[in-house]
Amino acid sequence: MTLATSQLTERSNYELVEAAIDYLRVNQHMQPMISEVAQMLSISEGHLHRLFRDWTGLTPKQFLQALTVDRAKALLKSPSTVMDTAFNVGLSGASRLHDHFVTLEAMTPAEYRDSGAQLRIQHGTVTTPFGKAFVAFTDRGVCQFTFVDGSSGEDGEQRLARTYAKASVVHDQSAAEALMASVWRRDSSMEQPAALRLLVKGTNFQVQVWRALLRVQSGVLIDYGSVANDIGKPAATRAVASAIGANPVALFIPCHRVIRRDGNLGGYHWGLARKQMLLVKEQRAD
Repeated sequence: MTLATSQLTERSNYELVEAAIDYLRVNQHMQPMISEVAQMLSISEGHLHRLFRDWTGLTPKQFLQALTVDRAKALLKSPSTVMDTAFNVGLSGASRLHDHFVTLEAMTPAEYRDSGAQLRIQHGTVTTPFGKAFVAFTDRGVCQFTFVDGSSGEDGEQRLARTYAKASVVHDQSAAEALMASVWRRDSSMEQPAALRLLVKGTNFQVQVWRALLRVQSGVLIDYGSVANDIGKPAATRAVASAIGANPVALFIPCHRVIRRDGNLGGYHWGLARKQMLLVKEQRAD
C-alpha cells in the first residue's frame, strides 16, 4: 500500500466514524440499533464495529450509552468537576493525554509585536486517532496544532502565515512525524509518555485562560463560568469563551473539556463529533 493510499484510507475511516458519532448524537433519544447506523453509512455491521472500536476504543453500543445529557449534568453538579476541585485530583493513569506533562511558554511582548520575526518554524501534516492535523513547531515548542478538516475555511499553512507573518517557515514532514511520535504513541491506551512543550502567541488574558485549561484533569468537564472564576474574572465568561475558541494548539490545551453549564456540549471549532469522541475516550479511560 502506498503512503498516499494509506493516508486516504485513514481519512476515510475517520470520516466514517465521525459520521457514525454524529448520527448517534442526533438520534440518541431513539436508541438506534447498530444495524441502522451501518445502513446509513452503507457498510456492514461488522465493519462498523471494528472501525468504531479501533478509533474510539468503544463499541457503538458503549458509546451510545455514554451519550446522555444526564451524565454531563451529573458531572457538572459533582464537586469533582468544578475547577478548584480538579486541582486536587490524582494522575489519570491510562488517559489518552497526560496534561500534567505539558509545559506552556508564552511569547514575550516583543515577540508578539514582531510576528515571530526571530523564529524558525517547521511544520508538517500528521495522522492522529482523531483525523489529520497540521503541526508547526520551533525549538521552544509546538506553536500550532490544528485539524485539517476544520470548518474555518483557512488551512494550517494560511493560519500559520497570518499568525507568524515574519517568521522563517520550513516544511519538514519527517521532523513533524518524529516530533509527534515522541509525544504521542498511537496504541490502545493512547498515552503520552513524554513531555510536551508549547509556545503560544496570545494576549495576557488568553494565556491566563489557556493555563487554566491545562489544570483541568483528563476526564473532567467544566463550564465557562468555572474557568472565569479560576482566573479571578467571574464576569468575563464571554471573553473566556472567545479565548478558548482562539486556542492555537487543539487537543494539547484541552478546550474540548469545556461545556455549557446546562450540560450541552456547546461549540467546538473542530466539530462536535470530534469533541464528543475526545470526552468519551477520556472518561472511559479514567
